[in-house]
Amino acid sequence: MALERWHVGPWTTRGTVEGEPFEPGLKRTPDELNFDIVGLSRILGRQQSTAEEMLMRRCQGELRPTDPRLCGVETIPDEDIARQLTALAGEAFDWIAQQAPEGYEFVRTDAIHLRPLTDLSAEVVAVDAVIQLATERGDALPADRLAAAHVRPSQDAWYAGDAVSNWSGPYPTAEQAADAVRAARVELTTQLTEAGHPDLAATATRWPEVPIATP
Repeated sequence: MALERWHVGPWTTRGTVEGEPFEPGLKRTPDELNFDIVGLSRILGRQQSTAEEMLMRRCQGELRPTDPRLCGVETIPDEDIARQLTALAGEAFDWIAQQAPEGYEFVRTDAIHLRPLTDLSAEVVAVDAVIQLATERGDALPADRLAAAHVRPSQDAWYAGDAVSNWSGPYPTAEQAADAVRAARVELTTQLTEAGHPDLAATATRWPEVPIATP
């Protein structure tokens, strides 16, 4: 399957690493994070076997005894069940990693993160990667936010924005919203060149098409 919508950054709540002290209210325990990773894979479309569903139900009873609850507290007392969950979370992450959009990668650290690949010689270079590299060099450019936007429907109109905010619109059609993003990309290319980053501007011919979500 291909993701229609994505964002750079964490896709799960952060968790503590094995062996580190827990941080109640701030980070998941390792068991809680494993549970969230499996849950994320299911949200993204991974099919669970009957045995996996039964395991998740048993883990839910241990990790979420009450709702709402304070995160960073609950663990699975049965070591065998905890090991099974750890293994399943590993399989789930491997599946999630395969769903990364072209020009990006999912990584597992204290959470599941999506980040752009910054190899400028790649066949596809994400606009997010160019923006990140320009920022690391000390330049935040005016067109960057809209240039990296996705197009998505909302009621009877179309907008260009990210997972949280709309940066341009409304537009009557998806193509008009996408044109606004394309225009911002042209502006970004000019701004990159003027800011002294011709190597970043030169990747414009290898930027992916503007992502358009299905209504």
